[in-house]
Order: sequence, then structure tokens, then C-alpha cells
Amino acid sequence: MSREEQWLLPEGVEEILPAQAARIEALRRRLLDQFASWGYELVFPPLIEFLDSLLNGGGRDLERETFKLTDQLSGRLLGVRADITPQVARLDAHSLRRSAPTRLCYCSTALRTRAPQPGGSRIPYQVGVELFGHAGMESDAEVMSLMLETLTAAGLDGITLDLGHVGIYRALVKAGGLSESDETALSDIYLRKGRQELDQMLAELSLRPEQRDALAALPWLAGGPEVLVEAREVLGAQGADVLAALDELQALVDFMQHHYPAVRLHLDLGELRGYHYHTGCLFAAYTDGNSEPVAKGGRYDHIGEVFGRARAATGFSADLKLLAATQSAEPVEGVLAVGSMNDAEFVAQVKTLRQQGERVLLSLPGADNDTHELHCNRQLIQRDGSWQIISL
Repeated sequence: MSREEQWLLPEGVEEILPAQAARIEALRRRLLDQFASWGYELVFPPLIEFLDSLLNGGGRDLERETFKLTDQLSGRLLGVRADITPQVARLDAHSLRRSAPTRLCYCSTALRTRAPQPGGSRIPYQVGVELFGHAGMESDAEVMSLMLETLTAAGLDGITLDLGHVGIYRALVKAGGLSESDETALSDIYLRKGRQELDQMLAELSLRPEQRDALAALPWLAGGPEVLVEAREVLGAQGADVLAALDELQALVDFMQHHYPAVRLHLDLGELRGYHYHTGCLFAAYTDGNSEPVAKGGRYDHIGEVFGRARAATGFSADLKLLAATQSAEPVEGVLAVGSMNDAEFVAQVKTLRQQGERVLLSLPGADNDTHELHCNRQLIQRDGSWQIISL
């Protein structure tokens, strides 16, 4: 390996330098304080777990994205988390076991075998919240509101909120009696928006004409809030579960339009992102000019069932590094302290300044203490028998 190759990082793996790290850390503190003010308690799930536990329930969708390794102590297969949400669900179901709604938040790194998009990171700094123990639209509305407030705290504007509901597709395929393999194949076509593939597959399935028409129309029911009117006309005869899902979406649209009128709403009733993981409402936030969401979430009821306790759940997550990329944080100017560590009075002066919140750097003997590189705009020096701070 050449000297140059020794410094190469794997694709999708990046290092965080001081200026960027300062922006990320400042935003992390601000967001965790915000989450706490909404009643969300901070948790720290482990970086690695036994693979069976990590991929149980809805976490199975993450198997291809999970790095696997062998535990040298037990001989069992371990996984490095690719997503923190399933871990938090385990904490709620197995460790906390509360009866009241539980609000948890987290902020830590994950690791994925591949980036979500070309040029993206395989090490997201995942921040998010999860709300367990309530199945109504009110908890979805709370989580969506906190997601939007999070984006505001990160300085993002021009937000488009994309809404969907996997319950509509689930109800249609259940009524049509589709096999598990057909259901999976159809959902893959929906994700690709393959119209010809869709028409061909539906023609081969044993469906009543009205069921075929509903499944054919669903991927193209997308647009502004007015699409819900069209959806009721097209899908209204497909049963109570479909109508209930449309009612939930309408209630969320009404809530968002009233409380967040500046946020643009876009509905996509054929959106099946995380279909095997989510069970109800889906939402994602986009900024102008970006095709990838800056935050996303949704409802994932019953994920805790594999841990012995099924609980309704909803939440959102985002990559803190992406959120902080738009932050403008100038280096905090400090004080360069010039003196001897053997001088008790000098040490006391430095300690006092730091207690007052000042950033104080010691001038090291024999070093190039460049005040520009050290981001110091003042000096602590001894002048006329006393310690003084002078501007540079």
C-alpha cells in the first residue's frame, strides 16, 4: 500500500473536521433540548447487538444494509445497527414496559453497507424521536409537528411535506386475496412506478374488475390535498379500511394546513417506502432542489410484538450531518493566555476566565502560537504587575 493509499477512506465514509463538527454539535444540543421540552427522553441503544434481535420484526427490511460480524465471546452473529428505530422499539417493549404513552429520542451514529444514494454517507448521524402507545392521528400529528420544528431549528425553509398511507395498499391486496409473493412483486412495481409492468401483472391476477381498477389507479393518485377527493371517488367502494386511511390523511392535511400553512403538502397514495416496516401514515420532508428527503418517518405499529409486547408506534428520523450542512457557524474567538503554569496567579486567572465561559488556550513554549490559526482575538498577559486581557 502506497503512502497516499494509507490515507484513503472507504467509499461513503467521511471524517468530520473541526468547523463541521462544531456545527453538528451545536445543532445536536439544540435539538435534544427541543425534544426534551416536548417530553421526549434520551436513550442510547448499543452500537452492536445479536443479529437476530437487531433484525427482528420490521428490522428485517434492514438486513441487506447491516454489517455482520462474529462475536468472539459467544460465537454468535452480531450486527452493527443500520437504523436506530428498531432498537428503540425494543427498549420500549422489553426494557421500559410502560403503560402510558412513551416518548423517546436518540442521537447517534449508524453504519450501512451502502449509501442511500450515490455519493451519500454510509455513516449517518441519526437523530429522531419515537412515540409509543397511541394509535390515533394525534400522535402522528405530534411527531410530524416536531419534525417540522426540527427542520426550522436547523434553519431549513421551503419545506414540502410528502404524505402517504400504506394502509390503503394493504387493504386493497387483502381484499384481492393476493399471495405474499404477488403482494411483494406488486409493491416493487409501485416503487418503480412501472405502468406497463403494473398493467401486465394486474391482467394476470384473478381480480374483480373494480379491484383491478383500484390497484391500477393507486400509484397515480398523487398531487395536492385535492387528490383525496379523487381518491374517494376511485377507491370509496373498496371497503372500510380504505376509507379509514383516507380519513386519517384528511385529518392530518387539515391539521397541517391550519398549524403550518407555509409548508407545501404533496400526497402520494401509492407511496410504499418501507412497506414491510410501516403500517399506516408515511411522511417525508423535502427542501427545494433536493430529490432526497431531509427527514422522514411514519407509523410502524406492532414492531414490539417480537419482543413480547405489541405497541402502536410512530416516529421520524434525520441525518444530523445533513441538517447541519446548511448551518453557518463561525469559530468562537478565544483568549490566548501567555504565562507559566508554575505561576499560581496565572493559573487562577485562566481558571476564572474559563468558569466565566471564555474559550482560553495556553500559549505553549517553543510552539508557533499563531493567534489566527488558534482563533484567538485577545491575549491574557501580565502588564504593569497585573494580568490583563488585550485585544489583538
